[in-house]
Amino acid sequence: MSGIGYYYMSRGLTFEGKPPKQPQGPGKKGKGGKGGKGGKGGKSGKGGKGGKGGKGGKAKKVTKLGLGTTKEEDFSTWYSELVVKAEMIDYYDVSGCYILRPWAFAIWEQIQAWCDSRFKELGVQNCYFPMFIPEAYLTKEKDHIEGFAPEVAWVTRAGSSDLAEPIAIRPTSETVIYPSFVRWVKSHRDLPLRLNQWCSVVRWEFSSPTPFIRSREFLWQEGHTAHATFESADEEVYQILDVYASVYEELMAIPVTKGKKSEKEKFAGGDYTTTTEVFVPDTGRAIQAATSHHLGQNFAHMFDIKFQDPNDPSQHSYIWQNSWGLSTRSIGTLVMVHGDDHGLRLPPRIAPIQVVIVPIYSKKIDAAELVAAINRIADSMRAAGVRVNPDVRDNVTAGWKYNHWEMKGVPLRVEIGARDMENNVCVFVRRDTLTKSTVSQDNIGATTADMLENIQANMLIQATERANNCKAVVDNWDDFMEAINGLKYAQVPWCERVECELDIKARSSAAAKAAASDTTSPDGEGPALSGAAKSLCLPLDLAGADMGGAKCFACDNAATAYANFGRSY
Repeated sequence: MSGIGYYYMSRGLTFEGKPPKQPQGPGKKGKGGKGGKGGKGGKSGKGGKGGKGGKGGKAKKVTKLGLGTTKEEDFSTWYSELVVKAEMIDYYDVSGCYILRPWAFAIWEQIQAWCDSRFKELGVQNCYFPMFIPEAYLTKEKDHIEGFAPEVAWVTRAGSSDLAEPIAIRPTSETVIYPSFVRWVKSHRDLPLRLNQWCSVVRWEFSSPTPFIRSREFLWQEGHTAHATFESADEEVYQILDVYASVYEELMAIPVTKGKKSEKEKFAGGDYTTTTEVFVPDTGRAIQAATSHHLGQNFAHMFDIKFQDPNDPSQHSYIWQNSWGLSTRSIGTLVMVHGDDHGLRLPPRIAPIQVVIVPIYSKKIDAAELVAAINRIADSMRAAGVRVNPDVRDNVTAGWKYNHWEMKGVPLRVEIGARDMENNVCVFVRRDTLTKSTVSQDNIGATTADMLENIQANMLIQATERANNCKAVVDNWDDFMEAINGLKYAQVPWCERVECELDIKARSSAAAKAAASDTTSPDGEGPALSGAAKSLCLPLDLAGADMGGAKCFACDNAATAYANFGRSY
């Protein structure tokens, strides 16, 4: 389905502009009143029976908050519906570009805050460089630009005049930043130089645009650092990789595999690339979640970035460099891993709102009295460091609120009605398990904080179990293909040759086409995702493992390392 299609769907319209057939609204079904001749439609009670309606009275508009399909039945449609109905994105008139709504941007701000504080602990400073790149800068390093060239967007005109030189919109900023390093680095005292910028980049992807996962413009952070020694740069690569792993595992409750990229998959122009890889069990595909690159002295030679030797002022040495980045792809990963058939599920640490309190209005308690009590409870939660929203709106039913906040993934719902006030209790409903429990209002702040930590831990356990069930340890081609076609990734002995990886990609792609196992892109724009398998990473926890004379799973050469292979986004 096209982006325009989802635009209409999200507003309750079909492609012809007509409301689709929809089931009863999201709240509990109330019985409709019988009509008397000529009478007007009565008002619906809150969660109860509707008033008696007149014959021929207008039907009340039905709002559909739920998802139209399940995650298992149609993942692509499920994902595309969820990110719209959870109010994370809206579609835009430029294909592959999306509007980040406040809910998604608030999640991104949580990621920013987590990373930013840890970067600064490592001595990294924030800055900002222009988004425009002179053509001469971008083409200065052939190997670096080769991988980006098909994706670069160019500005060639200003008004009615052609520019003297085309200007690129940054796909990445190495060639923007490093000319400044030449001016700023003169002595060993200027090192290490550690800079980071939060910005957007443009990569004009022409295949399979997917909200958050593959878009033509996206938000990210990119770090660029300069060092006097290889050892200093090498140490930082893994420090940053640990920060990225913590973003996923500690903040988002998503397990990652830390590893090195193969020679074919490493960052163009770099010496080696480390990565955090996430596997999505429902699609059998991996996501490159964040990368930290050691650039060696390649860019230093290209831009002639040198510093004065501290032992011999007449000599100059080239710097060592790193670059590293994490993007809003992380939000798409969060949706894919944790979302369910009710909508988004957010781990408490990343949730913009951790708790929503829903009053159960009734004639048994004064509404103002109930709201005042809820606000007191909310204040107790805030004092315990909880991000809480008392949803005291009286123009929608409690059932509507339940569905609304479940769709948005708020980790904990608290329900309070007249009987709960009488008994000094409230009802907790966990988003991770959808289970209910009754708790005392005494010490509610501490009780809530403990519950949120329990939810956070449980979501990581759930995701880890699902990911572990998707790993197949194999040593031959037939078992490898069985694993890949079974929506798993394979850990295999491998020879690490580029030629072998190219052959693996070609053979697995051909097999996938023969089996008609390709999948369509979630918003229907562009061709299907590839059925080819590639190396995901060489896991760091298996680095240096004794291969015991093992042969490469795909060829007759001796295996030199264990690697994870699979399909990917």
